[in-house]
Amino acid sequence: MPFFLPLSIKKYIDIYTMQITSENKLRKLIIVGDRLLIKLKKPNHKTSGGLYLPPGVQEKEKVQQGYIIKAGPGYPIPLPVEDNEPWKDQNENIKYIPLQAKEGDLAVFLLNGAYEVIFEGEKYYIVPQNAILMLEREEDL
Repeated sequence: MPFFLPLSIKKYIDIYTMQITSENKLRKLIIVGDRLLIKLKKPNHKTSGGLYLPPGVQEKEKVQQGYIIKAGPGYPIPLPVEDNEPWKDQNENIKYIPLQAKEGDLAVFLLNGAYEVIFEGEKYYIVPQNAILMLEREEDL
């Protein structure tokens, strides 16, 4: 369930470094499975031809781009079937196939596969890995 708070609350995310710091509230969020928490990139209100777009036009486009704020652990790998004895320790060591997307990447994604969430007055999208079309990473390969 999204949280609705006044807009006067301090912004907790640093868009330029795209890091989760101790003073922001995003550190308490846990993203589940193969999903990503994405904050939209600030829209360009001017087209390449010089026309100014009204607010909300770019939000309706089917393909959006934004920065990945948090990523889930990945796809869970099923545990092998073993004989479960009542005397055995029932520790579940779940293993995951990691996601290709990482925190801080610029992602181009399909909007119809995303869920809009408002947290602490900010709009985010929760996007599954399969809705990501392209990633741009700012590190040397």
